[in-house]
Amino acid sequence: MRHSTLIAALVLFACGAVQAQQRFVIEREIPGASKMSADQLRDAARQSNRVIKDMGKDIQWVQSYVAGDRIYCVYDAASESLIREHAQKSGFPANRITPVAAVIDPTTAK
Repeated sequence: MRHSTLIAALVLFACGAVQAQQRFVIEREIPGASKMSADQLRDAARQSNRVIKDMGKDIQWVQSYVAGDRIYCVYDAASESLIREHAQKSGFPANRITPVAAVIDPTTAK
């Protein structure tokens, strides 16, 4: 990155024009979620993608896990309010939104 480009990016960040991303886990209570068909899951993903595209670059869906009557979604977003806005616009519940404080895995033990 050129020096002038880096300075411009830092100025934009300092002025609030670029917001830092935070990782969130969203718990969505959806009765029968684990019984959704591949077509239903595809349609839900398409709906989420459409809304995110319209919302801009301050929110990104990373992945989701379907378990029982819940879908646990991992998102990167500039704020919790963007997660709530996405839920409202997409029609999906966001029963619990939790910022991720740390990530651990088996290599953390080393």
